[in-house]
Amino acid sequence: MIIRKYQTSDCKKLAELFYNTVHTINAKDYTQEQLNAWAPDQIDLEEWNKSFQENFTFVALDNKTIIGFGDIDKTGFLNRLFIHKDYQRMGVASAICNELEKTVQGRILTNASITAKPFFEKRGYKVIKEQQVKRQGVELTNFLMSFDFVTIL
Repeated sequence: MIIRKYQTSDCKKLAELFYNTVHTINAKDYTQEQLNAWAPDQIDLEEWNKSFQENFTFVALDNKTIIGFGDIDKTGFLNRLFIHKDYQRMGVASAICNELEKTVQGRILTNASITAKPFFEKRGYKVIKEQQVKRQGVELTNFLMSFDFVTIL
């Protein structure tokens, strides 16, 4: 597995990976209506590309196949972390998270899905609150979580 920085040419593949992962992996925790609202079949690639370029974005590859991606902004908000449905529980998310966490100092926040919450808890993230968010008028449960880095001198 190789972890590299995002390239504009990755955007369409990341959108496809996002859609497929949400609709398979997250299906155990969310209804079909919620999955469709969260990951519609049409994503604004221009908007996603802009967001990826503004953030610190990393892509994981197995040979030439994209198997995961994640991004974090300059304030420490971990925006997205998605792993290909066939590469779950193989250390891909941890490897990407390691890179993301190196890019910022201090506190990291993320909105973790029901599905992702245990992953973040194992990394030491703490739940601040459970929240209901609306996507295309449909409510979904997620968790605002934080991780505070302590610098040891």
